[in-house]
Amino acid sequence: MKNLNRSQIERQDFVDNAIFNLIKILNPTNTSIDWNIEMIGEVRDVLRNWYVYNLNITKEQKIYPYFEE
Repeated sequence: MKNLNRSQIERQDFVDNAIFNLIKILNPTNTSIDWNIEMIGEVRDVLRNWYVYNLNITKEQKIYPYFEE
């Protein structure tokens, strides 16, 4: 079984935490928002599409490392 290296895991954590912080900061209410990886993943997918396909400035692996099967 393949594993991500430390740097790749740190990048994933950084991206997920940054997105979650953005979600909390932009929340127009006082309602607390719990960690939700599905919501975070949807935002991450939109950002990836913009960076990779619309702006064509980077590769997917640079944004959020993963194993290709």
